Amino acid sequence: MRVSVGVEEEFHVVGADSRRLVSEAPALLRRLSEDTYTPEFRRSVIETNSAVHATLDDLHRDLRETRSTLADAADALGLAVVAAGTVPLARAEDIGTTSDHRYAEMARDYRLVADEQLICGAQVHIDVPDRDTAVRAMSLVSPWLPVLLALTASSPFWLGADTGYASWRTLLWQRWPTAGPAGHFASAAEYDDTLADLVRSGVISDAGMVYYDVRPSAHQRTLELRIADACPRTETVVLVAGLFRALVVDACEAVREDRADEPTARTEWLRAATWRAARSGLEGPLVDPLTREPASASDVVHTMLSRLRSRLESFDDWATVNLLAHEQLARGSEAHRLRRYAPQKRWVDAVSDLIALTRGDRPPTTRPRPGTRTTSNRGGKRCAA
Repeated sequence: MRVSVGVEEEFHVVGADSRRLVSEAPALLRRLSEDTYTPEFRRSVIETNSAVHATLDDLHRDLRETRSTLADAADALGLAVVAAGTVPLARAEDIGTTSDHRYAEMARDYRLVADEQLICGAQVHIDVPDRDTAVRAMSLVSPWLPVLLALTASSPFWLGADTGYASWRTLLWQRWPTAGPAGHFASAAEYDDTLADLVRSGVISDAGMVYYDVRPSAHQRTLELRIADACPRTETVVLVAGLFRALVVDACEAVREDRADEPTARTEWLRAATWRAARSGLEGPLVDPLTREPASASDVVHTMLSRLRSRLESFDDWATVNLLAHEQLARGSEAHRLRRYAPQKRWVDAVSDLIALTRGDRPPTTRPRPGTRTTSNRGGKRCAA
């Protein structure tokens, strides 16, 4: 079975000496290929688009090469890049908006919400048969998305303070009017009608501003994961990509077999489970998607692995995903690890740590095990929202 996966990653741009967020993304982008590296809303963020891959091995290789190129270009300008939900050293008033009419309107309309959009995420795209299937599959994968958030939580700090949350990015993100869990839609037509109503209301300017935790891509035949923090380690991105692919393929099969007519969880429950994951990361309880009761992160992740094992094996992903999941549970969330810098407010050291991990200078001792060998698709179609 071939179901392709692509990834978009967002990176903060910081000063190499100050370790502070800077508005230098445009200067950095001028040194990079526009096919792979693109601007974002704030001038302190760069987005990268992977090629489309059949195997996690090839995806991992692509992400590492793309990060290395980005880090080298930044170094030449006295800059550095960080893959994390937030960075601790930042001042919203110092960061400009990328020159674009749409972005200028967003900055004017949403004011502080837009001004404080100093956050980075990772998005995963999975091939789906068609747009109707993608829309109906959303409610089936949604109960498991908070678990993926917990695995990626990397944003405990905000503007020089420890927030107490593993993913403060999630709380900032959910201030946008259309962010958070996706609802239940019976068809692509119903989904598109809802988006049109939202645009007609004037609350958002276009369908691209629907920031659900999972959504069908507007430009590709994919289902897009949007709940995850940016990840300092490429291995975490690979882990989440493997899990999300298995979730999506399971959901698409349920749609094909006509087992997806009813929502599996109410939006209120999904918001609560997402909050719990953002607060706890892997260090506190999560809400078990099956029982809807509190359970340890380890138990919930193991339940997810058990549920998806046969699907992961069908992609030859089981060895890689199982290994990476257990390593992640043993290591804990990046948010928890970063908190060692908080008592003495060693923010510069925290950013230095994140820069090194983003480059891959201090990789984990175990790399993902090889999956099915295929030729890399690096030169082919690239993932883009």
